[in-house]
This record gives sequence, C-alpha cells and structure tokens, in this order.
Amino acid sequence: MTTISTPHYLLDQAKRRLTPTVNNIPGMGMIEKRLMGMNWKTKILAEPPPGSGLKPVLGDSGLPIIGHSIEMFREGPEYALHLYRKYGPVFFADSSILPSVVALGPDATQTIFANKAKDYSTKGWIKAIGPFFPRGLMLLDFDEHLAHKRIMQGAFTRPRIASYVEDMDRVATSIVESWPTDDARFLFYPAVKELTLDVASVVFMGQDLRADRKLVAAVNHAFEQTIRAGTATIRTSVPPFKWWRGLQGRKVLEEYFYARVAERRKVEGTDMLTVLCHTADDDGNTFTDEDIVNHMIFLMMAAHDTTTSTLTTMVYQLAAHPQWQERARDESDRLGDGPLDIESLEKLETLDLVMDESLRLVTPLPLNVRETVRDTDLLGHYLPAGTLVTTWPSMNHLLPELYTNPNEFDPERFVEPRAEHKRHRYAWAPFGGGAHKCIGMVYGRLEVKTVLHRLLRSYRLELAHPGYRPRWDRTGMPFPMDGMPIVLRRL
Repeated sequence: MTTISTPHYLLDQAKRRLTPTVNNIPGMGMIEKRLMGMNWKTKILAEPPPGSGLKPVLGDSGLPIIGHSIEMFREGPEYALHLYRKYGPVFFADSSILPSVVALGPDATQTIFANKAKDYSTKGWIKAIGPFFPRGLMLLDFDEHLAHKRIMQGAFTRPRIASYVEDMDRVATSIVESWPTDDARFLFYPAVKELTLDVASVVFMGQDLRADRKLVAAVNHAFEQTIRAGTATIRTSVPPFKWWRGLQGRKVLEEYFYARVAERRKVEGTDMLTVLCHTADDDGNTFTDEDIVNHMIFLMMAAHDTTTSTLTTMVYQLAAHPQWQERARDESDRLGDGPLDIESLEKLETLDLVMDESLRLVTPLPLNVRETVRDTDLLGHYLPAGTLVTTWPSMNHLLPELYTNPNEFDPERFVEPRAEHKRHRYAWAPFGGGAHKCIGMVYGRLEVKTVLHRLLRSYRLELAHPGYRPRWDRTGMPFPMDGMPIVLRRL
C-alpha cells in the first residue's frame, strides 16, 4: 500500500456511511435517547425457592423482539453502566433472541470468572457464536477445557513465543514501511487489520499471504462475517442476513484451514499450526484435524481481531496525546532499529502503560457469556439452571469508584502508588479471568509492542484533523466506523 486513490477512498467512505446499522441510520440517536429514559414493565426471571432467602432477578423486555439491542450496540459498556446505576448489579434483560441475566460490577465479575463451585458453564457462548466457532477453546468447559489448554500451552511457552517475535517483527517492519505518508485519506484500521492477518498467517500458519491480497481479503472478510453473526436478530440461515453470512464465512475458513493442516502434518516447523499438529501432552494425547481446525480458527480470530482493536485504539491515543507518543518514542529510540526479542520489547514500559489504558477505555472483548449449570445464587439473587448470564468486565473499567475521571486517557493511573487497577481483583480484566483467562495474552502484547515500536521509529502519528474523535461500532468487537484516518509523518 504505497498510494491511495481518491476514487477508491470516496467509494470506501460512501460504503461506510450508507451501509445501514444502528449506529448510522438517521434519527437513531434520538430513538436511543428516548429508549434510555423508558421505564418498562417489570418482569421476574423466576421465583426463588421458598425459604431460600434469595431475591428474584428483576428486569424487563425492552422493545418487542430486539429487546435492548439498540442501546447495547450503540453504547456498549456505557449502556451496561446505565443499567448498573439504575438497577444494581443483577438485571434480567428478556428478549425473544437471547434472554439473559446481566451481571454487572467487579463483585459479579469475580463470582462468575472464579467459578469456585463450577456453577457457570461457557455453553453460554455456544448460544451466541457456537455455529461459527464450534469447540474453540473459549467454548469448552471444565476438564475438557483443561485438557485442550494443556496441549495448546505447548505453542505458548516462552521459547516458542521468542521464535514468533522474530517472524512478527520481520513482517510488521516491511508492511509498516510501505504505508503512505502525509495523507489524511490513510485509514489505519483496515491497514492494520491486514497487517495483523499477515503476521498471524506467518506466525500461526507458516504461510506468507502478502503476495496474495485476494486471499487476505477473503479470509479477513470471512472472519468479519463470523464475528458479526453472533449479534444477529434473525438467528437462522436465511440469505442475505447476518447468521447466513456468518455460516458462509465459516465455510471459507474451514476450507482454508483444513488444507493447511494437511500440509503441516507432513513437515516440521516453528509456526503455531505445525506445533499443534505435532504436540502432545504428558500423557501422549494429541489433537485431531478437526480439533486443530476449530482451535486455529478461534485463535486466529482472537489474535487477529483483538490485536487489531488494541492497535487501533493505541494509535489514536498516541496521536491525540503527543506527549505520550514522544515518551514512548524516546524508549524506542534507545532500543534502536536492531532485531527485536522478548527482552528488548519488555523494556518498552511506556507502551505497556498506554496499552493498559487503551484496553481499559476500549476493551476488544467487552462482555463474556456463561450459562448456569444448576440452580445457584448470584450476589443473593436466584438464578435457575440453564440461565444465560452476561458479564461486562469493560463496564468495570468505567466505574468512578475504581478510576479517577474514568473517561479520560491517563496511563499514569496504572503506576504505583495510584495503581487504580488494583482496587479490586476485577477492576481491570480485558483478558478475562479464571480458568478461561486468555492463553495468548503475552503473545498479543508482544505483537502490539512490535508494531508500535516500528511505527514510532519511522513516523510521527497525527490526527487527520484537530479534535478528531472516532465513533465506535459496537455490534461485535469495537471498531471505528470511519476506518480511523491517521496521518503518518516520516521522521
């Protein structure tokens, strides 16, 4: 990507503005404001057993069929914060699509993530995204989850990750250097989305896709279809609706990954797919082809899309706060242009602070879904077996009880003695928690720092115009609706 044509840019912007969503349909903001002020008829999830001393979970249905989808998809964690302030930590959001109990606040998050009595199953995710990411690690439970995680951890040891850093640095450096300079039409989000897929393809798959942009576009589009399908209102395979598009995307991904597994079974290599093809646990258990395809699709989605989201937020914040950009660049300058390794990346402490604050403000996976295995209580409220439960760690990140001026960008809040993220075990939880805490957390942080180190060594990051602020689409992992224009000035 060395130049950007005006016709292509204008067509791209037109598509972004004219593709109807709850975020850009005219008048939707007024509708949302009115919905936020509504007092709906109260409903009870279920009556507690006599003598239990538990309280019933109260809530409402919102609009017919779609429930509170408009408010949630437009506001994300801000809507969850509205519910928390109005109803408390436990709320029943009834709907004909995915009725669920909304569990809010750090105490509810801790109860569900710690899951000490194993009352909460990840089967809740199956109802939301199961057809698109079947048997991904996040969708497995208890002993089976632990068994699969033990095998997969062979691909995430420190020596393995050290070998990945070399590849991610090589790919990221070449792509970052090709980006156009001094051009306000440059959209960072789609550019970095291609970059992270290129990195993931080399590191995870042992395949360099940079020469095949058509395949990159197809795989990127397939991932986007599968991720967005989980928020579908019409949850059946009827073209051209979201659910159907998600299933079509899944077919594209399966075709691509099964072909790669067949290749990598026959060779040795350091890429993650080859490692999984040949890795066994201490008892000799290995993965089937189906296991590997399911795990690789899920891992690629997680590494690709969450990293894209994090990088996009960080680049915006660095451009909007030049003092933090210069502070981070000073550390990168001391590191220089030599080959990167884990030890050198760990020295970029300012980028760690900026990353932590960016993840707090725009959390790539804002909510988590569980299902109750048996009748249980949540903070003194009765939940019957089979109840879908949605918890919002991203809402905790906005609580003024935990964070000073929570809507402000302030990375110093993570530094002692403030350490605001330590005020509660789940005050800051962008990577989840408990047994299902993100297995690729260390890998993802290193990739983000690699890309930003190379960016800061080559460019000064500037907003497309003074005062620019992105509008986030929250119908899946948050992304900037306009693609986020960023100007790169060659140093």
